[in-house]
Amino acid sequence: MFESSYDVVVVGAGHAGCEAAASAANLGSKTLLVTMNLQNVAQMSCNPAMGGIAKGQIVREIDALGGYSGIVSDRSAIQYKMLNKSKGPAMWSPRVQSDRSLFTLEWRSLLEKTKKLDFYQDTVVDLIIDKDQILGVKTSLGLKIYSKTVILTNGTFLNGLIHIGEKNFGGGRAGEKPSTGLTAAIEKLGFSSGRMKTGTPPRVDGRSLDYSKMEEQPGDSKPLKFSFTNLTQPLTKQISCHITHTNNNVHEVLRTGFDRSPMFNGSIQSSGPRYCPSIEDKINRFSEKSQHQVFVEPEGWNTVEVYVNGFSTSLPDDIQYKALKQVKGFENVKFFRPGYAIEYDYFPPTQLYHSLETKRIQNLFFAGQINGTTGYEEAGAQGIMAGINAHLKSKNKTPFILGREEAYIGVLIDDLILKGTDEPYRMFTSRAEYRTLLRQDNADQRLTAKSYELGLASDERMRSVERKQKKGKDLVLYLEKSSYSLAQANKILRNNNDGEVRQKDKFSKLLSRPNIKRNDLLKFKSIISFLDENAMDDEIFEQAEIEIKYAGYIDKEKRTADKLKRLENIKIPPEFDYERLASLSHEAKEKLTKIQPTTLAQASRISGINPSDISVLLVSMGR
Repeated sequence: MFESSYDVVVVGAGHAGCEAAASAANLGSKTLLVTMNLQNVAQMSCNPAMGGIAKGQIVREIDALGGYSGIVSDRSAIQYKMLNKSKGPAMWSPRVQSDRSLFTLEWRSLLEKTKKLDFYQDTVVDLIIDKDQILGVKTSLGLKIYSKTVILTNGTFLNGLIHIGEKNFGGGRAGEKPSTGLTAAIEKLGFSSGRMKTGTPPRVDGRSLDYSKMEEQPGDSKPLKFSFTNLTQPLTKQISCHITHTNNNVHEVLRTGFDRSPMFNGSIQSSGPRYCPSIEDKINRFSEKSQHQVFVEPEGWNTVEVYVNGFSTSLPDDIQYKALKQVKGFENVKFFRPGYAIEYDYFPPTQLYHSLETKRIQNLFFAGQINGTTGYEEAGAQGIMAGINAHLKSKNKTPFILGREEAYIGVLIDDLILKGTDEPYRMFTSRAEYRTLLRQDNADQRLTAKSYELGLASDERMRSVERKQKKGKDLVLYLEKSSYSLAQANKILRNNNDGEVRQKDKFSKLLSRPNIKRNDLLKFKSIISFLDENAMDDEIFEQAEIEIKYAGYIDKEKRTADKLKRLENIKIPPEFDYERLASLSHEAKEKLTKIQPTTLAQASRISGINPSDISVLLVSMGR
């Protein structure tokens, strides 16, 4: 059937589970992926897209660490867009519209080609524990599977309950049964749990829509890709998305169903994503607005199914249908299925270490929505980190932790562990204090060396990044040392409505001006020659431009990060007794005892811990 024991068992094959299983197996651990349905590996339960604001940075970080999300996203993409190009590069975020079916097929294909990875279809209902240490899992078929480490990535399946108007029924997502029994088993071990809610919009028949009444949203004219590897290629053809809007008629129809809405009649009491509200929540909270955007997103190359982004709802299906028919372009809409809300169990992530291992049970890891997050990207990020750390733990090695100044993944996990979350956590660029350092374009240079040290990145990949870094440094040095001709520079400045210069200066000074772009420098033959002679593509030039234009911001963030690292180096002893420190506030004692930070820097980031509390800790440790 399968091996009698494993180094790592991963429970659940969503985005967290797939990345966890792949990373553990690729590092050399004998790994088993157990899931309720092997046909739905890495299912896109909600929108058919990867990336977006801050999320795109995470996908590139996963790729740089040796994960598969970027490769799968490229291979299944039907449209590519770089968002926020009108803003600074810290905000640029890649996003792809995906072929939902192809996404799952590509993920399964990659997993099946992964050595040391086995699969089994069953439901895990209990854990095998001995003296606060996990030994394996029990399944609904009565099987006992033993393992050195276990990673739980149960998504929305733990006691999942689906709501459509007055109707509700058990389910992990539409058409699939929930996972029961496991929450109770975990709670018996002393873990606290909670309930969260998320929702999804109707899926409709694209043949019934009138796209001529909508605004077309094409992909980028020169699409890029997520993965830094040569395993994927940019798109050569794309499918457009469209935008339409709700109106007052839509809102009036929706209001007629409010008394039957589980959101308003008390059927749902758990927390939902505040930044991604349902359509009924939008018109209730923002009653002054006469319209809301609706994004019409195709589900794939060879299907007419359409995802109605922005119309997430749990209203009765008849109300959903009547309201959507009032939307411009949807007058003759036909439903594939209605939208719904889903409630599910989660475990507050303050019960974990930064490695994602639980504090109560050794060798047990949680990753994904079980930790209170939402989004494929956030789940995949936790998955790859849990997979790496489960492998390291099974080999008695030091855990792999990313700092806030190193990756959005570091910000994500640090926020979860130190602050917890009482609503589905989603990553935003505003959560990262070092976002100029954590750009999407430099994820490979930030993280590939770490992946190489772990054993995930190959020699070839490491050498490729080193060549890229050298070329970037050489180009910046050339621009800082080489001078432009006065006449040609002033011509370019006039064309860009910028002030002329009176004497020669370096190309870097010219490029540092806000109105001057790298394309302007391509009017200088010397620069074209240098780029050609050194085989430097536009990606290298773009990074050089960012380094020069934003040098002040980058240097400031680096200095701030270096200062805070001093606190990271001050370790707090395990089981430190905070109660004996009379000068600490009651709140500080309570939170520090509960979360058990391992460094002073971590302690400083816990909500409710103030600078005076840190001073008390410094003194108590003889600093």
